Amino acid sequence: MAAEIAAAAGLRVAVFDHMPTPARKLLLAGRGGLNLTHSEPLDRFLPRYGAAEPLFRRLLAGFPPDDLRGWAAGLGIETFVGSSGRIFPVQMKASTLVRAWLRRLDGLGVTLHSRHRWTGWDDAGALDFRHGEESVTVAPRATLLALGGASWPRTGSDGGWVPLLEGLGVEVAPLAPSNMGFEVPWSDHLRDRFAGQPVKSVGLSAVDRSGAVRRLKGEFVITGTGIEGGAVYALSAPLRDAIAAEGWATLTLDLLPDMPDAELVRRLRHRSAESLSTFLKKSLSLTGPRAALLREFAPAADLSDPVTLARRIKRLAVVLTGVRPIERAISSAGGVRLSELDERLMLARRPGLFLAGEMLDWEAPTGGYLLQGCFAMGTAAGRGMVEWLGREENNSSPAPGEGMEPTAAGRTNADRRS
Repeated sequence: MAAEIAAAAGLRVAVFDHMPTPARKLLLAGRGGLNLTHSEPLDRFLPRYGAAEPLFRRLLAGFPPDDLRGWAAGLGIETFVGSSGRIFPVQMKASTLVRAWLRRLDGLGVTLHSRHRWTGWDDAGALDFRHGEESVTVAPRATLLALGGASWPRTGSDGGWVPLLEGLGVEVAPLAPSNMGFEVPWSDHLRDRFAGQPVKSVGLSAVDRSGAVRRLKGEFVITGTGIEGGAVYALSAPLRDAIAAEGWATLTLDLLPDMPDAELVRRLRHRSAESLSTFLKKSLSLTGPRAALLREFAPAADLSDPVTLARRIKRLAVVLTGVRPIERAISSAGGVRLSELDERLMLARRPGLFLAGEMLDWEAPTGGYLLQGCFAMGTAAGRGMVEWLGREENNSSPAPGEGMEPTAAGRTNADRRS
Protein backbone atom coordinates (compact mmCIF):
# COMPACT_ATOMS: atom_id res chain seq x y z
CA MET A 1 0.00 0.00 0.00
CA ALA A 2 2.82 2.38 0.84
CA ALA A 3 4.58 1.57 -2.43
CA GLU A 4 1.42 2.30 -4.39
CA ILE A 5 0.84 5.63 -2.63
CA ALA A 6 4.45 6.74 -3.09
CA ALA A 7 4.69 5.64 -6.72
CA ALA A 8 1.39 7.31 -7.59
CA ALA A 9 2.89 10.53 -6.18
CA GLY A 10 5.72 10.30 -8.68
CA LEU A 11 8.41 8.78 -6.50
CA ARG A 12 10.69 5.99 -7.62
CA VAL A 13 9.91 2.97 -5.48
CA ALA A 14 11.57 -0.40 -4.98
CA VAL A 15 10.19 -3.26 -2.86
CA PHE A 16 12.65 -5.74 -1.38
CA ASP A 17 11.11 -9.01 -0.24
CA HIS A 18 12.76 -11.72 1.82
CA MET A 19 10.74 -14.49 0.14
CA PRO A 20 10.85 -15.83 -3.45
CA THR A 21 7.41 -14.36 -4.15
CA PRO A 22 5.53 -11.50 -2.49
CA ALA A 23 2.41 -11.36 -0.33
CA ARG A 24 2.76 -14.84 1.13
CA LYS A 25 1.01 -14.00 4.37
CA LEU A 26 -1.84 -12.31 2.50
CA LEU A 27 -2.18 -15.44 0.40
CA LEU A 28 -2.21 -17.54 3.56
CA ALA A 29 -4.99 -15.34 4.96
CA GLY A 30 -6.88 -15.94 1.73
CA ARG A 31 -7.19 -19.65 2.41
CA GLY A 32 -10.34 -18.81 4.37
CA GLY A 33 -11.71 -16.52 1.68
CA LEU A 34 -9.67 -13.35 2.42
CA ASN A 35 -11.70 -11.48 5.02
CA LEU A 36 -10.64 -7.96 3.98
CA THR A 37 -12.60 -5.88 6.48
CA HIS A 38 -15.88 -5.64 8.39
CA SER A 39 -19.09 -3.73 7.80
CA GLU A 40 -19.86 -2.71 11.38
CA PRO A 41 -19.98 1.01 12.25
CA LEU A 42 -16.71 2.62 13.27
CA ASP A 43 -17.93 3.22 16.83
CA ARG A 44 -17.95 -0.57 17.21
CA PHE A 45 -15.07 -1.23 14.81
CA LEU A 46 -12.43 0.95 16.48
CA PRO A 47 -12.59 -0.55 20.01
CA ARG A 48 -11.44 -3.86 18.47
CA TYR A 49 -7.93 -2.38 18.48
CA GLY A 50 -7.83 -2.14 22.27
CA ALA A 51 -5.05 0.07 23.61
CA ALA A 52 -4.09 1.09 20.06
CA GLU A 53 -7.57 2.52 19.35
CA PRO A 54 -6.34 6.17 19.30
CA LEU A 55 -3.87 5.33 16.53
CA PHE A 56 -6.43 3.46 14.46
CA ARG A 57 -9.03 6.17 14.94
CA ARG A 58 -6.67 8.39 12.97
CA LEU A 59 -5.60 5.71 10.49
CA LEU A 60 -9.13 4.59 9.62
CA ALA A 61 -10.22 8.20 9.25
CA GLY A 62 -7.71 8.31 6.38
CA PHE A 63 -8.59 4.90 4.93
CA PRO A 64 -11.89 3.48 6.25
CA PRO A 65 -13.47 0.15 5.26
CA ASP A 66 -15.44 1.72 2.40
CA ASP A 67 -12.19 3.02 0.93
CA LEU A 68 -10.68 -0.46 1.12
CA ARG A 69 -13.66 -1.88 -0.77
CA GLY A 70 -13.32 0.89 -3.35
CA TRP A 71 -9.61 0.21 -3.72
CA ALA A 72 -10.30 -3.49 -4.32
CA ALA A 73 -12.99 -2.59 -6.86
CA GLY A 74 -10.40 -0.52 -8.70
CA LEU A 75 -8.38 -3.71 -9.09
CA GLY A 76 -11.44 -5.46 -10.51
CA ILE A 77 -12.15 -7.26 -7.23
CA GLU A 78 -15.79 -6.91 -6.21
CA THR A 79 -16.64 -7.57 -2.57
CA PHE A 80 -19.72 -8.60 -0.61
CA VAL A 81 -20.90 -8.46 3.00
CA GLY A 82 -21.40 -11.89 4.54
CA SER A 83 -24.09 -12.81 7.03
CA SER A 84 -21.66 -12.11 9.90
CA GLY A 85 -20.91 -8.62 8.62
CA ARG A 86 -17.49 -9.65 7.35
CA ILE A 87 -16.46 -8.45 3.90
CA PHE A 88 -14.92 -10.81 1.33
CA PRO A 89 -14.00 -10.75 -2.37
CA VAL A 90 -16.79 -12.28 -4.44
CA GLN A 91 -14.29 -14.80 -5.83
CA MET A 92 -13.14 -15.63 -2.27
CA LYS A 93 -9.52 -15.71 -3.48
CA ALA A 94 -6.43 -13.78 -2.45
CA SER A 95 -4.41 -14.83 -5.49
CA THR A 96 -6.63 -12.93 -7.93
CA LEU A 97 -6.27 -9.74 -5.90
CA VAL A 98 -2.50 -10.14 -5.56
CA ARG A 99 -2.01 -10.63 -9.30
CA ALA A 100 -4.08 -7.57 -10.12
CA TRP A 101 -2.24 -5.55 -7.48
CA LEU A 102 1.20 -6.53 -8.80
CA ARG A 103 0.12 -5.48 -12.30
CA ARG A 104 -0.90 -2.08 -10.96
CA LEU A 105 2.38 -1.64 -9.10
CA ASP A 106 4.33 -2.63 -12.19
CA GLY A 107 2.39 -0.06 -14.20
CA LEU A 108 3.37 2.58 -11.64
CA GLY A 109 7.04 1.69 -12.10
CA VAL A 110 7.49 -0.11 -8.79
CA THR A 111 10.31 -2.66 -8.99
CA LEU A 112 10.18 -5.87 -6.94
CA HIS A 113 13.38 -7.52 -5.72
CA SER A 114 12.72 -10.99 -4.33
CA ARG A 115 15.00 -13.15 -2.15
CA HIS A 116 16.55 -10.10 -0.53
CA ARG A 117 16.86 -10.45 3.24
CA TRP A 118 17.54 -7.22 5.09
CA THR A 119 20.46 -7.60 7.51
CA GLY A 120 20.85 -4.04 8.82
CA TRP A 121 22.79 -0.93 7.84
CA ASP A 122 26.35 -0.38 6.69
CA ASP A 123 28.69 2.23 8.18
CA ALA A 124 27.31 4.89 5.84
CA GLY A 125 23.71 4.19 6.85
CA ALA A 126 22.71 2.34 3.67
CA LEU A 127 20.54 -0.77 3.80
CA ASP A 128 22.34 -4.11 3.62
CA PHE A 129 20.69 -7.19 2.08
CA ARG A 130 21.70 -10.77 1.50
CA HIS A 131 20.75 -12.00 -1.97
CA GLY A 132 22.01 -15.54 -2.45
CA GLU A 133 25.79 -15.36 -2.04
CA GLU A 134 25.87 -11.61 -2.63
CA SER A 135 25.69 -8.63 -0.32
CA VAL A 136 23.49 -5.89 -1.76
CA THR A 137 23.60 -2.29 -0.55
CA VAL A 138 20.81 0.21 -1.18
CA ALA A 139 20.76 3.86 -0.12
CA PRO A 140 17.21 5.20 -0.48
CA ARG A 141 16.09 8.63 0.68
CA ALA A 142 13.28 7.05 2.71
CA THR A 143 12.70 3.49 3.86
CA LEU A 144 9.61 1.66 5.05
CA LEU A 145 10.07 -1.50 7.09
CA ALA A 146 7.00 -3.73 7.04
CA LEU A 147 8.58 -6.97 8.21
CA GLY A 148 5.71 -8.57 10.11
CA GLY A 149 5.73 -10.04 13.59
CA ALA A 150 6.68 -13.63 14.31
CA SER A 151 3.61 -15.67 13.42
CA TRP A 152 3.74 -18.11 10.51
CA PRO A 153 7.49 -17.60 9.97
CA ARG A 154 7.41 -19.73 6.83
CA THR A 155 5.70 -16.77 5.15
CA GLY A 156 8.68 -14.56 6.01
CA SER A 157 7.66 -12.95 9.31
CA ASP A 158 10.19 -14.46 11.68
CA GLY A 159 10.93 -11.51 13.97
CA GLY A 160 14.58 -11.39 12.89
CA TRP A 161 14.42 -7.60 12.76
CA VAL A 162 14.03 -7.19 16.54
CA PRO A 163 17.77 -7.04 17.50
CA LEU A 164 18.47 -4.69 14.57
CA LEU A 165 16.01 -2.08 15.82
CA GLU A 166 16.88 -2.63 19.46
CA GLY A 167 20.46 -1.86 18.40
CA LEU A 168 19.25 1.64 17.53
CA GLY A 169 17.85 2.03 21.02
CA VAL A 170 14.27 1.47 19.83
CA GLU A 171 11.97 0.07 22.51
CA VAL A 172 10.39 -3.19 21.35
CA ALA A 173 7.71 -4.98 23.35
CA PRO A 174 8.33 -8.76 23.39
CA LEU A 175 6.60 -10.54 20.54
CA ALA A 176 3.79 -12.82 21.67
CA PRO A 177 1.15 -14.95 19.93
CA SER A 178 -2.21 -13.38 19.15
CA ASN A 179 -5.35 -14.93 17.69
CA MET A 180 -4.11 -18.34 18.70
CA GLY A 181 -5.32 -21.48 20.40
CA PHE A 182 -4.88 -22.56 24.00
CA GLU A 183 -3.92 -25.76 25.77
CA VAL A 184 -6.45 -27.65 27.91
CA PRO A 185 -5.59 -30.81 29.86
CA TRP A 186 -8.41 -32.94 28.45
CA SER A 187 -9.34 -36.31 29.80
CA ASP A 188 -8.49 -39.16 27.44
CA HIS A 189 -12.19 -39.77 26.85
CA LEU A 190 -12.95 -36.25 25.70
CA ARG A 191 -9.82 -36.01 23.57
CA ASP A 192 -10.37 -39.36 21.87
CA ARG A 193 -14.09 -38.81 21.33
CA PHE A 194 -14.34 -35.13 20.42
CA ALA A 195 -11.01 -33.82 19.10
CA GLY A 196 -11.66 -32.07 15.80
CA GLN A 197 -15.32 -31.37 16.51
CA PRO A 198 -16.79 -27.85 16.61
CA VAL A 199 -18.63 -26.46 19.62
CA LYS A 200 -21.29 -24.19 18.13
CA SER A 201 -23.61 -21.49 19.43
CA VAL A 202 -22.03 -20.97 22.83
CA GLY A 203 -21.29 -17.89 24.85
CA LEU A 204 -17.72 -17.19 25.90
CA SER A 205 -16.33 -14.71 28.39
CA ALA A 206 -13.01 -13.74 29.93
CA VAL A 207 -11.79 -11.06 32.30
CA ASP A 208 -9.24 -8.59 30.92
CA ARG A 209 -6.46 -6.82 32.83
CA SER A 210 -8.74 -3.95 33.82
CA GLY A 211 -11.19 -6.37 35.44
CA ALA A 212 -13.81 -5.89 32.74
CA VAL A 213 -15.64 -8.97 31.49
CA ARG A 214 -15.47 -9.46 27.72
CA ARG A 215 -18.33 -11.53 26.30
CA LEU A 216 -19.26 -12.84 22.89
CA LYS A 217 -21.22 -15.58 21.20
CA GLY A 218 -19.65 -17.88 18.66
CA GLU A 219 -18.00 -21.24 18.17
CA PHE A 220 -14.67 -22.96 18.57
CA VAL A 221 -13.06 -26.33 17.87
CA ILE A 222 -11.84 -28.94 20.33
CA THR A 223 -8.33 -30.06 19.38
CA GLY A 224 -6.11 -32.79 20.69
CA THR A 225 -4.24 -30.26 22.81
CA GLY A 226 -6.95 -27.70 23.65
CA ILE A 227 -9.15 -25.26 21.78
CA GLU A 228 -8.95 -23.18 18.59
CA GLY A 229 -11.34 -21.06 16.58
CA GLY A 230 -12.73 -17.61 15.92
CA ALA A 231 -14.52 -17.07 19.22
CA VAL A 232 -11.41 -18.12 21.16
CA TYR A 233 -9.21 -15.85 19.04
CA ALA A 234 -11.42 -12.88 19.85
CA LEU A 235 -10.66 -13.39 23.55
CA SER A 236 -7.06 -14.45 23.12
CA ALA A 237 -5.45 -11.27 24.46
CA PRO A 238 -6.89 -11.33 28.00
CA LEU A 239 -6.51 -15.10 28.21
CA ARG A 240 -2.88 -14.93 27.05
CA ASP A 241 -2.12 -12.13 29.53
CA ALA A 242 -3.67 -14.10 32.40
CA ILE A 243 -1.58 -17.17 31.58
CA ALA A 244 1.56 -15.03 31.41
CA ALA A 245 0.79 -13.58 34.85
CA GLU A 246 -0.65 -16.59 36.68
CA GLY A 247 0.28 -19.66 34.66
CA TRP A 248 -3.37 -20.39 33.86
CA ALA A 249 -6.57 -18.66 32.75
CA THR A 250 -10.29 -19.28 32.99
CA LEU A 251 -12.52 -19.24 29.94
CA THR A 252 -16.18 -19.22 30.99
CA LEU A 253 -18.69 -20.92 28.69
CA ASP A 254 -22.44 -20.45 28.44
CA LEU A 255 -23.57 -23.70 26.84
CA LEU A 256 -27.09 -22.35 26.25
CA PRO A 257 -26.67 -18.62 25.66
CA ASP A 258 -30.16 -18.10 24.25
CA MET A 259 -31.96 -19.59 27.26
CA PRO A 260 -32.54 -17.42 30.37
CA ASP A 261 -31.43 -18.81 33.71
CA ALA A 262 -34.98 -19.00 35.08
CA GLU A 263 -36.24 -20.99 32.11
CA LEU A 264 -33.28 -23.34 32.36
CA VAL A 265 -33.96 -24.02 36.05
CA ARG A 266 -37.64 -24.58 35.31
CA ARG A 267 -36.85 -27.24 32.73
CA LEU A 268 -34.26 -28.93 34.92
CA ARG A 269 -36.79 -29.32 37.75
CA HIS A 270 -38.88 -31.68 35.59
CA ARG A 271 -36.33 -34.45 35.40
CA SER A 272 -37.70 -37.97 35.84
CA ALA A 273 -35.81 -41.20 36.42
CA GLU A 274 -34.10 -41.12 33.03
CA SER A 275 -30.36 -40.74 32.72
CA LEU A 276 -28.84 -37.29 32.78
CA SER A 277 -27.61 -37.52 29.18
CA THR A 278 -31.07 -38.54 27.95
CA PHE A 279 -32.72 -35.80 30.00
CA LEU A 280 -30.33 -33.09 28.75
CA LYS A 281 -30.90 -34.22 25.19
CA LYS A 282 -34.71 -34.26 25.42
CA SER A 283 -35.26 -31.16 27.52
CA LEU A 284 -32.41 -28.89 26.41
CA SER A 285 -31.03 -30.39 23.16
CA LEU A 286 -27.69 -30.41 24.97
CA THR A 287 -25.71 -33.17 23.27
CA GLY A 288 -22.35 -33.96 21.69
CA PRO A 289 -19.34 -31.84 22.60
CA ARG A 290 -21.36 -29.33 24.66
CA ALA A 291 -22.67 -32.11 26.90
CA ALA A 292 -19.18 -33.60 27.05
CA LEU A 293 -17.72 -30.28 28.18
CA LEU A 294 -20.31 -30.10 30.95
CA ARG A 295 -19.31 -33.51 32.25
CA GLU A 296 -15.62 -32.68 31.84
CA PHE A 297 -15.63 -29.57 34.01
CA ALA A 298 -18.70 -29.74 36.27
CA PRO A 299 -18.22 -31.68 39.54
CA ALA A 300 -20.41 -34.80 39.64
CA ALA A 301 -22.16 -33.51 42.77
CA ASP A 302 -23.40 -30.44 40.84
CA LEU A 303 -25.19 -32.48 38.18
CA SER A 304 -28.06 -33.65 40.38
CA ASP A 305 -29.33 -30.33 41.74
CA PRO A 306 -31.35 -28.25 39.19
CA VAL A 307 -30.13 -24.85 40.41
CA THR A 308 -26.48 -25.85 40.63
CA LEU A 309 -26.63 -27.66 37.30
CA ALA A 310 -28.18 -24.61 35.66
CA ARG A 311 -25.35 -22.47 37.05
CA ARG A 312 -22.78 -24.83 35.57
CA ILE A 313 -24.48 -24.86 32.16
CA LYS A 314 -24.59 -21.06 32.04
CA ARG A 315 -21.17 -20.44 33.62
CA LEU A 316 -18.90 -23.41 32.96
CA ALA A 317 -15.29 -22.65 33.90
CA VAL A 318 -12.72 -24.13 31.50
CA VAL A 319 -9.15 -23.90 32.76
CA LEU A 320 -6.52 -23.07 30.12
CA THR A 321 -2.99 -24.06 31.04
CA GLY A 322 -0.95 -22.82 28.10
CA VAL A 323 -0.77 -20.83 24.87
CA ARG A 324 -0.16 -22.41 21.51
CA PRO A 325 3.20 -21.46 19.91
CA ILE A 326 3.59 -18.13 18.15
CA GLU A 327 4.67 -20.00 15.00
CA ARG A 328 1.08 -21.27 14.67
CA ALA A 329 -0.68 -18.08 15.72
CA ILE A 330 -2.66 -16.10 13.15
CA SER A 331 -0.88 -12.91 14.21
CA SER A 332 1.42 -11.63 16.90
CA ALA A 333 1.29 -8.96 19.58
CA GLY A 334 4.19 -6.86 20.76
CA GLY A 335 6.68 -5.07 18.53
CA VAL A 336 7.97 -1.53 18.24
CA ARG A 337 6.29 0.71 20.80
CA LEU A 338 3.93 3.19 19.17
CA SER A 339 5.54 5.97 21.20
CA GLU A 340 8.68 5.54 19.07
CA LEU A 341 6.82 6.83 15.97
CA ASP A 342 5.57 10.24 14.92
CA GLU A 343 2.19 10.89 13.32
CA ARG A 344 3.60 9.87 9.91
CA LEU A 345 4.72 6.46 11.28
CA MET A 346 8.34 7.62 11.03
CA LEU A 347 10.81 6.49 13.66
CA ALA A 348 11.57 9.58 15.73
CA ARG A 349 15.17 8.56 16.44
CA ARG A 350 15.96 7.85 12.75
CA PRO A 351 14.38 10.35 10.31
CA GLY A 352 13.47 8.80 6.98
CA LEU A 353 12.80 5.35 8.46
CA PHE A 354 9.10 4.45 8.54
CA LEU A 355 7.47 1.39 10.11
CA ALA A 356 4.12 -0.27 9.49
CA GLY A 357 2.16 -3.46 9.93
CA GLU A 358 2.47 -6.28 12.40
CA MET A 359 5.96 -5.32 13.52
CA LEU A 360 4.36 -2.53 15.56
CA ASP A 361 2.90 -3.04 19.03
CA TRP A 362 -0.81 -3.52 18.31
CA GLU A 363 -3.21 -6.40 17.86
CA ALA A 364 -6.78 -6.97 16.79
CA PRO A 365 -9.10 -9.96 16.50
CA THR A 366 -9.79 -11.79 13.28
CA GLY A 367 -12.87 -10.71 11.35
CA GLY A 368 -11.34 -8.17 8.98
CA TYR A 369 -9.81 -5.95 11.64
CA LEU A 370 -6.24 -7.16 11.14
CA LEU A 371 -6.18 -6.65 7.37
CA GLN A 372 -8.08 -3.36 7.55
CA GLY A 373 -5.54 -2.14 10.07
CA CYS A 374 -2.60 -3.14 7.88
CA PHE A 375 -4.07 -1.60 4.73
CA ALA A 376 -4.82 1.65 6.57
CA MET A 377 -1.37 1.68 8.14
CA GLY A 378 0.36 1.11 4.81
CA THR A 379 -1.65 3.94 3.29
CA ALA A 380 -0.70 6.28 6.13
CA ALA A 381 2.98 5.31 5.90
CA GLY A 382 2.99 5.93 2.13
CA ARG A 383 1.44 9.36 2.60
CA GLY A 384 3.88 10.07 5.42
CA MET A 385 6.84 9.23 3.19
CA VAL A 386 5.56 11.45 0.40
CA GLU A 387 5.02 14.32 2.83
CA TRP A 388 8.42 13.93 4.49
CA LEU A 389 10.29 13.65 1.18
CA GLY A 390 8.49 16.76 -0.02
CA ARG A 391 9.85 18.66 2.95
CA GLU A 392 13.31 17.23 2.35
CA GLU A 393 13.16 18.25 -1.30
CA ASN A 394 12.38 21.79 -0.28
CA ASN A 395 15.58 21.62 1.74
CA SER A 396 17.60 20.81 -1.42
CA SER A 397 17.58 17.03 -1.10
CA PRO A 398 18.48 14.91 -4.16
CA ALA A 399 15.85 14.23 -6.76
CA PRO A 400 13.33 11.46 -5.99
CA GLY A 401 14.96 8.06 -6.34
CA GLU A 402 18.53 9.30 -6.44
CA GLY A 403 20.89 6.89 -4.74
CA MET A 404 18.49 3.94 -4.86
CA GLU A 405 20.43 1.78 -7.32
CA PRO A 406 21.51 -1.41 -5.51
CA THR A 407 25.20 -2.13 -5.23
CA ALA A 408 26.08 -5.82 -4.98
CA ALA A 409 29.27 -7.37 -3.67
CA GLY A 410 30.07 -11.04 -4.34
CA ARG A 411 32.39 -13.28 -2.41
CA THR A 412 35.34 -11.64 -4.16
CA ASN A 413 34.04 -8.23 -3.00
CA ALA A 414 34.10 -7.09 -6.63
CA ASP A 415 31.62 -4.19 -6.57
CA ARG A 416 29.21 -3.85 -9.46
CA ARG A 417 26.23 -1.67 -10.33
CA SER A 418 22.82 -3.18 -11.10
